[in-house]
Amino acid sequence: MTIKTDNRHLYLQVIDRLKKDIDAGVYKEKEKLPSEFDLSKQLGVSRATLREALRILEEESVIIRRHGVGTFVNAKPLFTSGIEQLNSVSNMIIQAGMEPGTIFLSSSTQDATEDDLKRFQLEEEEDMILVERVRTANGEPVVYCVDKIPERILTRNFTHEDNSIFSVLEQRENRRITHAVAQIEPLGYHDKISPILHCEPETALLVLKQMHFDENDEPILYSVNYFRSDKFSFHVLRKRV
Repeated sequence: MTIKTDNRHLYLQVIDRLKKDIDAGVYKEKEKLPSEFDLSKQLGVSRATLREALRILEEESVIIRRHGVGTFVNAKPLFTSGIEQLNSVSNMIIQAGMEPGTIFLSSSTQDATEDDLKRFQLEEEEDMILVERVRTANGEPVVYCVDKIPERILTRNFTHEDNSIFSVLEQRENRRITHAVAQIEPLGYHDKISPILHCEPETALLVLKQMHFDENDEPILYSVNYFRSDKFSFHVLRKRV
């Protein structure tokens, strides 16, 4: 099992070897790796070289290190999507071959905030409908969703019987969302949301903030979705100009 040296730095070879072993099932998802002493001995490298390789693997979310416990293989995301694709959470879950579900938390009417007035380009104050839900995949909580819609656009409150806000707006209100402006941010452990999503203390969240527009370029939905980073990954296609 020792590393066969080539012209690259030794820690890069260790990274490749560990990734191959994980892909081959030598080390399974959420399985604890051998101790640094044992693993460096098995690979035939120094502990300093191994530590550098593990540091980079942790940055790439291939492994996760728990202080005082050990190093574990990270679970691969179940859901992946191009961030340039405007896809509902329900469709992402269905495309992964799983059953989407919703835990309805609340639907309330609130005064528009200063941020709402700017986001929705409102000339005067309007009431806003705030919807909070947890989206599930095969019954497991994976996304915490907060959505805001002007009350004049959503004529009937969103209820526990409704699943997709996209579908409700299109089928009931005849407002089809065609595009969105998105911002994605990493977030560490959240005292309220992480326990709801059954996150381990070291599991980060990916926060996707989106302003959605209809075919008339009118802003009609603002959403903040908190995705479990061990379940979801996003990528973007970039073209040279």
